[in-house]
Amino acid sequence: MLEIKKYNIEGPLLLIPRVFNDDRGYFMESYQKNRYLENGISVDFVQDNESKSARSVLRGLHFQKPPYAQAKLVRVIAGAIFDVAVDIRKSSPTYGKYISAILSDENKHQLFVPEGFAHGFLVLEDNTIVNYKVNAFYNKESEGTLQWNDADLNIDWPTHDVSLSEKDVQASKDFKTFLTPFD
Repeated sequence: MLEIKKYNIEGPLLLIPRVFNDDRGYFMESYQKNRYLENGISVDFVQDNESKSARSVLRGLHFQKPPYAQAKLVRVIAGAIFDVAVDIRKSSPTYGKYISAILSDENKHQLFVPEGFAHGFLVLEDNTIVNYKVNAFYNKESEGTLQWNDADLNIDWPTHDVSLSEKDVQASKDFKTFLTPFD
């Protein structure tokens, strides 16, 4: 069984898997293709990625341009993150709006981020391990980054005292001048 929470932005979904707990620990299906198909997620995932980060590391806001656009299924194996998806589909009525969710090893929630969204997360605990599936292979020439703290996006991050990669520091696309590659 898989519980689905929809947002006020069409596309992203919060997935809450059934977890079986007992005195030995827990068991859950972290991914089962038929259950996802039953809930309208017909994405063919081709690669799993994993990162380990310290508290206050912020990764994002990243996306891949078509034809290498990526949908993602994000989950946390250890620790916790504040996860964000920004709608960058120009024809969408929610263009420039975002959704957020807390994903943690305790709640076991997963976030499905479809193509046409910039994605990023802020690490809330030391030694956090994030694992995510993607449906397209990475292509450096198709990489895009938006400023995580863009005033027009106005993302309500839990803190602004963050640690960024050089790539994220160099993100020069402010949302006012951003030309989205997504219709």
